[in-house]
Amino acid sequence: MAVEITCTVNGAQHVLQVEPTETLVDTLRLRLSLTGVKKACGTGDCGSCTVIVDGEALRSCILLTASMQGKSVITIEGLGTPDKLHPVQEAFIEAGGIQCGFCTPGMILATKAMLDKNPKPSDEEVKDGLSGNLCRCTGYTKILDAVHKAVEKMAP
Repeated sequence: MAVEITCTVNGAQHVLQVEPTETLVDTLRLRLSLTGVKKACGTGDCGSCTVIVDGEALRSCILLTASMQGKSVITIEGLGTPDKLHPVQEAFIEAGGIQCGFCTPGMILATKAMLDKNPKPSDEEVKDGLSGNLCRCTGYTKILDAVHKAVEKMAP
């Protein structure tokens, strides 16, 4: 039996009829055509499906859409625009932290959520903040460089 929820996704309010077992990654990709959120492991281990929910970086593959009632969700599509990228997006491009791009949306959103809470993280805090996001391409050095570059770009 479907459940009606109202939530905000990338600044737009949505009223959705969802099945109680429907995951947020499926809702975002299949109902709202937000394909920047990637569906990979399905167990919350890889971070490719990371979105920001009420300021927290969370794995959308293990979140039920029904639990999003009244919440605000940001996907990579809601972070910047093609004409005006968010500083974290710019930093990932400039530092070469994007490689194949599959993990990039989750890495960028995890970075944004982390920097919103801690604008000047140490190397250990960055590693801890991104620990649930896996990348097979970069060896993480360029991703760490991108986070440091984002810190500089976002400094007041």
